[in-house]
Formats: sequence, C-alpha cells, structure tokens
Amino acid sequence: MPDPRKLPRYLVLVLLFAGGSVTPGLAQRPMTLVDLLNVPLLTDPQLSPDGQHVLYVLAEADWADNRRISHVWRIGIDGSDNRQMTRGDGESAPRWSPDGQTIAFLGGTGDDSNGDTADTQIHLLSNDGGEARRLTSHATSTSSPAWSPDGRHLYFIAPDPKSEEQEAREEAEDDVYAFDEDYQQKHLWRVDVSSGAETPVTDGDFSVIGYELSADGSRLAVHKAPNPLIGEAEEGEVWVIDETGGGQVELTDNRMPEGGAALSPDNRQVLFLADANAQFENYYNQNLFVVPASGGPSRDLTSAFPHEVQRAAWSRDGESIYFVANTGVRGELFRVAASGGEPTRITRGDHAIENWQYVPALDRHVFTVDEPQNPGDIWVLSGDAAEPARVSHVFDFLATDYALPRQEAVQWEGADGATVEGLVFYPLDYEAGERYPLVVQTHGGPASSDRFGFGSWGSYVPVLTAKGYVVFKPNYRGSTGYGDAFLRDMVGSYFRNSHLDVMTGVDHLIALGIADPDRMVKMGWSGGGHMTNKIITFTDRFKAASSGAGAGNWISMYAQSDVRTYRTPWFGGTPWQEQAPIDLYWEHSPLREVYKVTTPTLFLVGEEDVRVPMPQSVEMYRALESLGVPTHLYVAPREPHGWQELRHQLFKMNVELAWFEQWATKRPYTWEKAPVPDEPGEDTPEN
Repeated sequence: MPDPRKLPRYLVLVLLFAGGSVTPGLAQRPMTLVDLLNVPLLTDPQLSPDGQHVLYVLAEADWADNRRISHVWRIGIDGSDNRQMTRGDGESAPRWSPDGQTIAFLGGTGDDSNGDTADTQIHLLSNDGGEARRLTSHATSTSSPAWSPDGRHLYFIAPDPKSEEQEAREEAEDDVYAFDEDYQQKHLWRVDVSSGAETPVTDGDFSVIGYELSADGSRLAVHKAPNPLIGEAEEGEVWVIDETGGGQVELTDNRMPEGGAALSPDNRQVLFLADANAQFENYYNQNLFVVPASGGPSRDLTSAFPHEVQRAAWSRDGESIYFVANTGVRGELFRVAASGGEPTRITRGDHAIENWQYVPALDRHVFTVDEPQNPGDIWVLSGDAAEPARVSHVFDFLATDYALPRQEAVQWEGADGATVEGLVFYPLDYEAGERYPLVVQTHGGPASSDRFGFGSWGSYVPVLTAKGYVVFKPNYRGSTGYGDAFLRDMVGSYFRNSHLDVMTGVDHLIALGIADPDRMVKMGWSGGGHMTNKIITFTDRFKAASSGAGAGNWISMYAQSDVRTYRTPWFGGTPWQEQAPIDLYWEHSPLREVYKVTTPTLFLVGEEDVRVPMPQSVEMYRALESLGVPTHLYVAPREPHGWQELRHQLFKMNVELAWFEQWATKRPYTWEKAPVPDEPGEDTPEN
C-alpha cells in the first residue's frame, strides 16, 4: 500500500473505505471554531414498527441563513440506505404511523399570510418518499405529535389563538401588554388523518405541557399546569384522561414539577419523574415514582438510588421500568422492578446515553451515545442484551479527520474531605512532566453535571486543547448524579462548598504537575457564569475570565428571572416574604465582594434572556468598569439564554479565546471568520 503521508487527503479516505489501513493521526488536523460549529446535531431517533429502519433529525449549519436547519433522515437498522427524507425550511419530530407506511413530522407551511412566518404544522410523508402533504391547518403552531395506536388520529399540543381584538390591537401597535399575564393557554388536540378534521381534547383555563398515550390508545397521562409559564411549572400536576378528554383523574397534588408521565401496559399504573424525595419535598435528584391510575399514594422507586433519573418507560410486560440515569460523569441505562428494589445497570462505558426511546412491541431500545470522539450516533439494544448494536456512522469523520483530546475522569478531596469528581481534557501535544495553561469550565444548572462526550460549541474543548490548554470540568457540590447530600449542599448556602470544590480541584491538577498555576483562566455559562462571578471575587489566581449569562445579585435576580423554584431552598425563602432572608441572599451574591476583583473579565449575555436577564451582567460589568478592572460586556441581539445564531456563537468563542490569549498566554490570536456562502449548499471560508 502507498505511504499515506504522500497522498492527498481524499485518496487517504478512499483507501480507508476500501479496507486499507492508515497510520492513526496522519490524516488528522486540529479542529477550528468553524469546524466545530459545522458538526451536525443528531436527535430524536425513532424505531420503525417492524424494527427495520430508524428515523432521526439531523441539524446542520447553514451560514447563509445564520442558523442550523434540521431535516428528517431514515436509515436501515443495518446502517444501509441512509436517506434524507425532507428538504424544507426545517423539519422535526418524525413519528412512524403504526403500520410503518407513513411518517408524520413537524414543518413550516411556507405561508405567511397570517403574519406568522414561524407557523409549524403536521405533515405526512410516505415511507417510500415523494412529496409530503400538510395535514393540519391549525390556527396556531403545533407541537408534540403522536399517533393513536389504530393510526386514525394524530394528537398534538397547540396554544390557543389570540382573540380578534388582540390581533387588531397588535396590528395597530396598540400593544401594551400585562407582564406574565398575556399568554395563550396550551391544549391537547387530535386530528383525523383521513379528513383533516381537528377536535379539541382539552379545554379550559389551564395548559397541557406534556402527555403520553397509553398502549391501547384509550387513555392519556397528561401534565396540566395553571399556564404555560415555566415559572409556574411547580403548580402543575399529573392527570389521566380518556382519549376524547373525559374521565379525568388527578393523580398528584404536591406543588412539585413532574415530567415523563406514562401509563403501564394494563393502564392500571402511571409512572412519572420529579425532583423530589418520597415525601415530595423539593430539590432532590430526580426520582422515579409510580401511582395508581385510579388515584392514591405514590411510591418512590429510586429513593435509595444515588443518581439522577432522567427518562423512564414501562417494559413490555409492565413488570419492570427502564430508565436512563445520570451517574455523574457518565449516563447509563438501567432497569428496576415495578414493585421496587435495586436497579440493574444495563449499559456501561465512558459515555452518556442520550435521546433514548424504548419500543415495547419490539422490546428494543434506540438511543444515541455521546462519546469523547463521537457526539451521538444511533445504537439499538434488544431488551436487556449485553451489547448494543451500532446503526449510524454520521460522525465517523470526526475521529478520522481531526485530532481530538484525551479525556479522563479525576477525583480529589474537597475542602471538607468530601470526594469530588470531574473531567480533564489533555492538550493534543501533551507530554507528561510539562505544565500547560489551564481553562476551568463550570457547568450550568447548577443541578446537572459534566459527562464524558464530544462536547459542543459552548465549551469548544477540541479547539482549546488544540491550542495547548488543559481543560478542567469539575462537578462541584450542587451537581446531580452524586446523591442527594451532594446536590443539597447548596440548600441554605449556595457557595458553601461549591466554589471550594472548584479551587481544590485546580490545586489537585497543579499538584499532579499538569496545570501551570501562572496561566489559568475561568469560564462558564448560566450556573457556570454564576460560579465565574463568585470565583473572581474569591481569588486573584486566574489571569482572565469570561462569565456567560451569570448572576451577580441574587436579590434582584430572584424577581428578574422566569424561574424561582430552586432559588427559594438555596436561601431559605423569598426576598419579599416577612422576615425575608435578605442577608443570606446578599452574602452569596458575587456583587457583594466585587470590590476585590482584579481579574480581567468578559461578560456575555443574550438581549432576550429571561432565565438570567441582562441586568445581572450589567451590574457586574459596571462594577468592574468603575473599579478600573479590564472588562467588556457583549450583548447578543435577539438571543435567549442559549445563543442560537451561528455568527453569535462564533463571536463568543473568538472573543473569549482572544481574551485568554491576551491575558494568560500572551500569544497573538487571529479571529476566525464565518464561512461565506459561495453557492447554494456550499460554504467556503473567507480569505
């Protein structure tokens, strides 16, 4: 075989696929920011009724449109016949008809006559391909489609339409609105597949925020809330109704946000998930509960399970429940008896199971696996089989084309002696005994955890490690997956041990001889931004920092944000109650000790962020600016809490890298430019 080092890259790939071998690493190059943004996102795998095909959604970067556009694809269970099924302006939520002949999906209508260019309706497409036909003509956008078992109907959720008076006022720009009051309730509908006739299933002054059909289609498990506002989710409860909306039974009454409700195969029990303990007290790792479908007390099946249940489904016979759990730096599939007992782990590896679905009729699981060199190809697993089988190879090019960092789990002792865990990502040129500049990234939530996997544009680890940085992701106190005591360390004291866990982890990497204590930077988004704001007031050891959508003042943050549920237990009450714990709120606010900051710090926030609104970043920025600390505040127009536009995402990474290089490594940095669309469907880099 010819020396691959002397061959053009395309010939190297030809030889690879022809069955030849290439010395690992010879065709690889470091990733750039644009490379990372161009990595597709694969979601929502759906196994066909005969088990022979999988539908999935693939979202790819479109630089001309400055966004990712998703389409529905279909692949054979053996990995063959991988076909793009839709080619519109963005399609999602593919669902097989019970006979496997038709695919329902959500897509735009291309009709902006009602002024709503984002109008989303249900469309139908033959499994053989061809032109899709629009099924629904609902007055508002539809979501969450599901087939009835007999294939005669599709269910969906849609918000109520605005009144004619409201429409007229908005058209005349007489549009003053009542904050948190001018919402449209969301309700459950069903549409007749043959005629297109739409019928409401629920109606009234409440919102349906989730549902699941029973196996026989006669009943539905429904999550009902007072309104669609996320801050009111704790007022929602689990109900069971019949297929036309009658026979309603309320199963919970606990002022606790629940999710994932599903009826057992015999319709006698309902499972659901809640961030609660057996007594339905708030702020615990999410647990799995079962309640009689006729009403009665709930049972917590995972009260002794030391991890976080993320999604669950009944087994085919109803004797067991499968669930995916966050176990800290990993995510795995488990099974537990419906009567209770110790869960059994089914999968095992340095990975995270994502997008999981169980198909009872086939006794098969379908899911994606997020691994260090693969962000999520599709796998299937039969029942409790020992080994899953891989279906897709969408992301093979990453390990072939790019040099990617080595990942390792690391544990250390916290300041109080507790064991803390995190992930270390090594520089591509790592040599034992050498010290490297360190980027400390703290996850959001904070009730979540960093796990093995490829990562995303938000942390751009492959690019940082290509530039010689060690990246450290500590799962500090308050993270999920490590038991309730670890999570609830924040109750009554947000920064009791969480920031100390970060710093003891940093010291551990320095003691190992990996990190250079004189070249360290700190970054994070949302909860990671809160932590960054705290760290820069706590220590001057970092040469630079970037705080994305971080809180600075917990008192003002409480009312500004659209979510308050978890902040109440952190500080022991609300800021406006009688004898409010204002001192505790202020004690844990980074703004309280901002006068200590000397670290050059960037602040980034979306202009439309309702989760951690822009004023939080403004308060921190203005404090540093007045103190003479090098700082900038960058605001992204139109963006919510998680930035969506490709050029905004590229800016965020560029400005952070330039800042870190300026203050920590003293190296020059050249900003990457967005690709310039040359021809339809083709992107070429700018010169």
